[in-house]
Amino acid sequence: MSTSTPHSEVLTAPDRPPAPPRRQPGRVFGAVLCALLGLGLTGAAGYTTVAEHRAAQRPVAAEAAYRKAASLWRSTPVDTLFPPVVEGAGAGPGGADRTWTRIALAPDAECSAALAADWQALLAEAGCTRVLRATYTDATRSSLVTVGMVFAPADAPALSALRGRLTTPPGYGFPDDRRAAWTASVLPEAPVVVYAVSAFTDGRAVDAPSPADEAMRKDATGPAAQAGLGHEAKGIADRVERAVRALAAPPAPEPAR
Repeated sequence: MSTSTPHSEVLTAPDRPPAPPRRQPGRVFGAVLCALLGLGLTGAAGYTTVAEHRAAQRPVAAEAAYRKAASLWRSTPVDTLFPPVVEGAGAGPGGADRTWTRIALAPDAECSAALAADWQALLAEAGCTRVLRATYTDATRSSLVTVGMVFAPADAPALSALRGRLTTPPGYGFPDDRRAAWTASVLPEAPVVVYAVSAFTDGRAVDAPSPADEAMRKDATGPAAQAGLGHEAKGIADRVERAVRALAAPPAPEPAR
């Protein structure tokens, strides 16, 4: 009987997973530091944005806004101060609507060149910086209205003293003997006098110019009153005043959230 030696089975060790790469402390620290710096910069940028927004929305003191408004004549586009077309809803006699179209625009002028001697004398104490003027006509082309802005240094008491003392302002594009109705106001929000004076487009002379409020009375007589030239002067002056007041007024604070 023969015998055989059994073959022993060769056992192999299982494959070991590759060892994970060693972490380098320097790289880990650098990554963490970069992340922290990024968060810090993002937070600082966000804080700056919020702070700038709050500063922009912070209400300006009325006195500071008044002083700043003295430079509106050079910092505001002319079409904002004197729009090419001005709508006057309910501004005419009996509440009729009016539309005025700008037909002449004067370059900003020295006070001595744009104002008559009586106005220069009245403004001597308050001072006079610049005069802006434009002339409009109504939709029927039957009337002319010069509207002007006299800018002065920010001396509120001296300007306030002019109320009730202003005389007939000059026109622009028509002579003084054509002036029919006029109005002039010293604005409380800005060192500005806004005036307007109306005339007939056909160039007819008027005996004496009337204050617009008088020409607007229901019992007023005379060509200027009957033609509504008091309404023309007052209506367009009011709308120009509103525009200047809106530009000069300090911004209202945002409501709390």
